[in-house]
Amino acid sequence: MDRRNVWKTYTQADLKKAEEISARYKKCLDGGKTERECVEIATRMAEEAGYRPLETYKKEGQALKAGDKVYTSFMGKMILLFQIGSEPLENGMNILGAHIDSPRIDVKQNPVYESDDMAYLDTHYYGGIKKYQWLASPLALHGVIVKKDGTKVCVNIGENENDPVFVITDLLVHLSAQQMEQKASAVVEGENLDLLIGSHPLTEAEGLEKEDKEAVKANVLKILKETYDITEEDFTSAELEIVPAGKARDCGIDRSMVLAYGQDDRICAFTSLFAMLDNPQISRTACCILVDKEEIGSVGATGMHSRFFENTVAELVAMTSGESELKVRRALQNSKMLSSDVSAAYDPMFASAFEKRSSAFFGRGLVFNKFTGSRGKNGSNDANAEYIAQIRKVMDEAEVGYQYAELGKVDVGGGGTIAYIMAQYGMEVIDSGVAVLCMHAQYEIASKADIYEAVKGYKAFIEHIG
Repeated sequence: MDRRNVWKTYTQADLKKAEEISARYKKCLDGGKTERECVEIATRMAEEAGYRPLETYKKEGQALKAGDKVYTSFMGKMILLFQIGSEPLENGMNILGAHIDSPRIDVKQNPVYESDDMAYLDTHYYGGIKKYQWLASPLALHGVIVKKDGTKVCVNIGENENDPVFVITDLLVHLSAQQMEQKASAVVEGENLDLLIGSHPLTEAEGLEKEDKEAVKANVLKILKETYDITEEDFTSAELEIVPAGKARDCGIDRSMVLAYGQDDRICAFTSLFAMLDNPQISRTACCILVDKEEIGSVGATGMHSRFFENTVAELVAMTSGESELKVRRALQNSKMLSSDVSAAYDPMFASAFEKRSSAFFGRGLVFNKFTGSRGKNGSNDANAEYIAQIRKVMDEAEVGYQYAELGKVDVGGGGTIAYIMAQYGMEVIDSGVAVLCMHAQYEIASKADIYEAVKGYKAFIEHIG
């Protein structure tokens, strides 16, 4: 079934709103290239919108009532926002859930080394990437280094125009005949994705000891000590992420698209956040989950498999109607959720990988995926028809542009989200998100119209699903 390109329906007011939302979104992408940075942005925006820390209510012994807006974060890499509705929490919540981690390259714990007068950081890639895409392009270093005394040093090098950038080197084409014959997966090995960070040796006049044979490494460590007051040993308690340097940009002569790193899945995270922060009084409690670790299986304390969300719901139940394990279970089972993650946009340049009738297209709005998984729906959440019908009604009444799709041809590939994890509580869940081109590449592409429709759709879901 064809869906109309929403650009064709827009009034001047719609065009203005779409541009405003996209400009706001690009600023969030520029400031949020790691999960920690995303949580900081979400926290700041939430507080500006009147949200208060849940911990404040707990410390003061305050009960939560309809209209209260609270948030809580965990380990700096996961954040939950709630707007308390007029109905009892055990009636369920309307949940928007997205992840804020993206494929990248991480720095190892013993990373600094020198080889033939070149200094490097040893790395380990995170999530599903085409490794060759990360060669010979400007990269930035983001993250934190925590010293033994608890001092946290924030690192952000490569984003300011006066900063240096970093690079992972590639073999020159003149000598790459053998390399060019390799499979794409073997063009560069994971252990060779090391970041070039220096080539200037420390001199004796600058403090080099005669017996020190690694003068370039010594100079790098000297600069790090002078600039950040960190030592080589401090890297063992660091979380440093290597990401593409540079800002989100308009794409196309018509400026109809956004080109940026990390749109999987920050495009759904920030649009969900925008919708969450702009709500009137609601009947069902609204929740926005921005979670870590989806790209590696939603594991760990800050992934969706952790109990942090469930524990927080238990706190909310206790602070609204009194402590009750049964009410917690009811609240979870009676909830309805959009597992907001990106879809693969149909790419005419690679048409053979798609089944066109079941593909998502640029400019046709928010994407719903009844199921995900791969090769026989393996690992999929498969949404109920009754729930989809309810969503259709809400989206149509709110005049949201939307479409239905799946990820590529049946036997070609596939993917998963956090949907199946939340469905374990018995709640209704469907995958929903924005279509992007070049998913998991350094730079992904999205339509501004789809970004706008996502905000409209998420807002309609929060306000009207019941």
